[in-house]
Amino acid sequence: MNYRHAFHAGNAADVMKHAVLAWVLERLRGKEAPFFVLDTHAGIGRYDLDDQAASRTGEALRGVRRVIAGASALPDAARPYLDLLARLNEGATTVRHYPGSPLITRMMMRGQDRLLLAELHAEDVQTLRNLFRTDAQVSVHHMDGWLSLKAHLPPKERRGLVVIDPPFEAPDEYERMVAALVLAYRRWATGQYLLWYPVKDRAAVWRFHQMLEDTGIPKMLSAELCWSDDDRSDRLNGSGLILVNPPWKTEETLSDLLPALQTALAAGTGPVGCRWLRDETGKPA
Repeated sequence: MNYRHAFHAGNAADVMKHAVLAWVLERLRGKEAPFFVLDTHAGIGRYDLDDQAASRTGEALRGVRRVIAGASALPDAARPYLDLLARLNEGATTVRHYPGSPLITRMMMRGQDRLLLAELHAEDVQTLRNLFRTDAQVSVHHMDGWLSLKAHLPPKERRGLVVIDPPFEAPDEYERMVAALVLAYRRWATGQYLLWYPVKDRAAVWRFHQMLEDTGIPKMLSAELCWSDDDRSDRLNGSGLILVNPPWKTEETLSDLLPALQTALAAGTGPVGCRWLRDETGKPA
């Protein structure tokens, strides 16, 4: 409960996961049928990169603000993310207002779509409620994000996405994430899932991937963007995502997008790319 994302908003990890999130949502928008999104660890939804918290760390300077400076070299897959930033900042060349995953999702929803947000932190959930207080398409719940999966899945909609982005404060967060995915997938096997994880201790990430493979869940893709060779476990070395039931051509798209983001971030030469943990047949890749 001590983690506050305001200190890290707009950093390199945010850029990676939010660019991918925006692309996935753009693909969901490609069909007329309504979609549902559950965000299990929602945060406050919107961040001011000029406030004291963000300025103290300066992470946005090495993250989204650096990417914006090199945006012209990014592939088309980055366009949904870049367009959101431009809309939120009214076309300004410097990004001050940064959207968390709730606001990214809301900005890409249509009139027939629905968003449910879970947030446990008492102050943050009130900020989130204030942000969406007049929005009938968004519901905000003060609850443990892990419990929200059982409480709110399956939705009435057949299509949609579950975003699982915990703060990774607990030592067993990887195990909890795997257990949560298994529970959620049993309840809603047709949904898409986007799980974020930090790349710190590479051995821990390998164990996490193995646990995911052992679930037998098919169509599970891992994607990573690292800014170091992750040989130290005392710092964040990269950002990782697990995509379950990803859109068509996700592997090809991310194989172009992630290296381009790494270059725009000037984020070093750490590992970057994606691989299937289990393919469409459920077999390990």
